Amino acid sequence: MAKAKSIFRCTGCGHQVPKWFGRCPDCGEWGTISESAPAAVAARTGTTSVAPSSPAVRITDVASDSATATPIGIAEFDRVLGRGVVPGSVILLAGEPGVGKSTLLLETVKHWAAQGKTALYVTGEESAGQVRLRAERTDAVHDNIYLASETDLSTVLGHVEAVSPTLLIVDSVQTMVATGTDGVTGGVTQIRAVTTALVSLAKTSGIAIILVGHVTKDGNVAGPRSLEHLVDVVLSFEGDRHSSLRMIRGIKNRFGPSDEVGCFEQRSDGIHQVSDPSGIFVHQHESDVSGSAALVAMDGRRAMVGQIQALLNDTKMTSPRRAVSGLDSARVAMMLAVAEKHAGITASSKEVYASTVGGMKVSEPAADLAIFLALYSSFFDKPIPSTTVAIGEVGLVGEVRRVSSIARRVAEAKRLGFRHVIIPVGSDEEMPKGIAITRVNNLLEAKTAISAKEAPRRDYAEAPF
Repeated sequence: MAKAKSIFRCTGCGHQVPKWFGRCPDCGEWGTISESAPAAVAARTGTTSVAPSSPAVRITDVASDSATATPIGIAEFDRVLGRGVVPGSVILLAGEPGVGKSTLLLETVKHWAAQGKTALYVTGEESAGQVRLRAERTDAVHDNIYLASETDLSTVLGHVEAVSPTLLIVDSVQTMVATGTDGVTGGVTQIRAVTTALVSLAKTSGIAIILVGHVTKDGNVAGPRSLEHLVDVVLSFEGDRHSSLRMIRGIKNRFGPSDEVGCFEQRSDGIHQVSDPSGIFVHQHESDVSGSAALVAMDGRRAMVGQIQALLNDTKMTSPRRAVSGLDSARVAMMLAVAEKHAGITASSKEVYASTVGGMKVSEPAADLAIFLALYSSFFDKPIPSTTVAIGEVGLVGEVRRVSSIARRVAEAKRLGFRHVIIPVGSDEEMPKGIAITRVNNLLEAKTAISAKEAPRRDYAEAPF
């Protein structure tokens, strides 16, 4: 290999000069001739530098609207994506079989086509007729939606060239085959080759692409982990088989926050967005009942009000039953131990049941105080006012600790009509006005806070209710 020719520049004026010059022919300075760093590296490595096709520009000269997001028209989906779909982006939507990924994407292309844009839906798992039947059931039939039942990547690229869509759906990436690439369908090599080709298509053509991906038993995206690094956005579509609630969670997002959550409800006529999911997780009683406590949980950046119910029953069994649903069983067991030590609750001879309402899943420590109050209320048969919300982490010595985003949680409770909130002492965030706030140090003060007779350190941002 021929050695690269060295390039020398004057450190005074920056002009390129021959190596043998001791004086710069432009500025006339002596001893200022030095070899440029890129040329020196090229000479040492035996490579040559290539002139770029376009010069580098200042970041201030790049138009801020060059990658403007286009809203899909589904507010909950746009919320997770970060205002919508960016042209030329590649989105990976992963979820378990039967959770409703295809139904959601049919709803997506329907709203996309209603804006006068063209969408191409490529399915490798169903026939075009099967997709048409589901589209009729969910009212997702539109002239701007094109269907293609293909598994060969080359044929898919031909459909893209013929239709010229602005949105391409590939359902699913595990069924696509790249001709000329070794490996079985759905294998590591094939998935990487197909995804790489589709990413290149998106970047060169400006077409937004949504890929459907399967997940493994442990909930991870099937295929190599590098698949998540190739795409711009990774979304997880989750849902319980015994519940109609569905959640889209952002795992990775180059164009917006990666901790947003979108809520949907699966119905017989398709999937519908739920703009206010807190109503699903709270059951309203005609009167206050014992064993029930409300909380505000953070799911990503979203505050959602939920309800925890507890039941303690006497039993003659030597090993009383413990059943937990929607909560972390380890934290419920810890709350039972703390309650026995600091609140006089003896649960060793009682069956204990703890659950959330509406299929809500809560695992964060901020639910500790609500769990304790629900256990306390059930044990002593002392109802907690339905207008009260409890927020806080509980330690092993009975102290109530601060949690994150306390002001956002209180604001959500106020929006839904709650009139009293119990929070830890030391929460120095500016609280919303118009809701009664009780700050507690420990479980003893928390017990007193739910009493109608006395409430420690209760302050009102405005007039008391």
